[in-house]
Amino acid sequence: MASVSPGLPGGSGGSDGLVLVLNSGSSSVKFALLAPETGERLIAGIGERLGTPEAVLRIQQFPAAAVEERLPGGSHLAVVTRVLDRLAVEYPGVHLLGAGHRVVHGGERFTSSIRVDDSVMAAVRSCSHLAPLHNPANLAGIEAVRSVLPDLPQVAVFDTAFHQTMPPHAFRYAVPEEWYTDYGVRRYGFHGISHRFVSEQAAALLGRPLRDLRLVTVHLGNGCSAAAVRDGVSVDTTMGLTPLDGLVMGTRSGDVDPGVLGYMAERTGMDAGQLTRVLNLDSGLQGLSGVGNDMRTIEAAAAEGNERARLALEVFVYRLSKAIAGLVVGLERLDALVFTGGIGENSAVVRSLVLSQLGFLGLAEDTQANADHGRRTGGRISLAGPVLALVVPTDEELLIARDTARVLTGG
Repeated sequence: MASVSPGLPGGSGGSDGLVLVLNSGSSSVKFALLAPETGERLIAGIGERLGTPEAVLRIQQFPAAAVEERLPGGSHLAVVTRVLDRLAVEYPGVHLLGAGHRVVHGGERFTSSIRVDDSVMAAVRSCSHLAPLHNPANLAGIEAVRSVLPDLPQVAVFDTAFHQTMPPHAFRYAVPEEWYTDYGVRRYGFHGISHRFVSEQAAALLGRPLRDLRLVTVHLGNGCSAAAVRDGVSVDTTMGLTPLDGLVMGTRSGDVDPGVLGYMAERTGMDAGQLTRVLNLDSGLQGLSGVGNDMRTIEAAAAEGNERARLALEVFVYRLSKAIAGLVVGLERLDALVFTGGIGENSAVVRSLVLSQLGFLGLAEDTQANADHGRRTGGRISLAGPVLALVVPTDEELLIARDTARVLTGG
């Protein structure tokens, strides 16, 4: 690895360096090497099924096609080592400014991205009880980079940080005070990296300062959440203490009556952990539709007359529309509704159904623009008016890269 030049301690080396972005899960690592100013990718890929004999690594060196290699028993460290080895061969002498990591939960401590040191790692570890499937994996990615390139500066970019501007009346639950003070039970919100990115992009598309805009941003994928963004800051969001709260999702239930847990425990003998697993993995679109969690499959089945699929689509759209309308309360007016994520960017059906339910907010679908996903209209999918609907592709990797460069260079 001697030919790979990590940025000097303190992030010196200027803004012309590249950033390695990692999104580490419990059994996977997504990665990309990109230029933070332009978003140009040199390498991207994913390591999957880590820790098993079937572990595999897919690497795409742009513009070439992706290549796949077996990595039996491979770990986060094995993926990072292999990626950096490939980088040294393909781009000898490349200057790495730093590594940026998506970290799911930063609790109340982290309100912005921060350079990683031992104290930051300890704080992220202390939040692991709030995100037991995510934070330990995020830390594994950081530790892997530290093992291979100990002098490379690293930055943690938190999914929860963007929502730390919510006022107490939005983030507090009506539970005993000690639940909050002693155990941190409150609404934290997630998908903050995506909500922040598309808010900034929407302002650019509208040609208006973000500080003057009132937006509802809607991230729709296998995980779904919506946020009220007032003058550039989050003032409310649908996800809560965990990413299980809020909207109907691919396999997650979203909002349910808390009494359901006690009721189902009595009726089935399942404990809290088993019931939470069902709400996370066997509910949402999958539980309702019976045909899976992919919105494309559900739309096709509904169009063919499958009643369960039709109901799943209707529940998804109704709950989403109701949440959007509710979030406007924290904005006092709505300038634009922004769709993003896999479903938000690609499902004209979902967007059309949502807009048809939100006409009272001043929204009306531009049928042709919506069918084209806003590609020819600068993202706009609604008819011209004081309130617009936009499709804005998200790019969390680019935001992580830019935050990493900003933190390390003082920009």
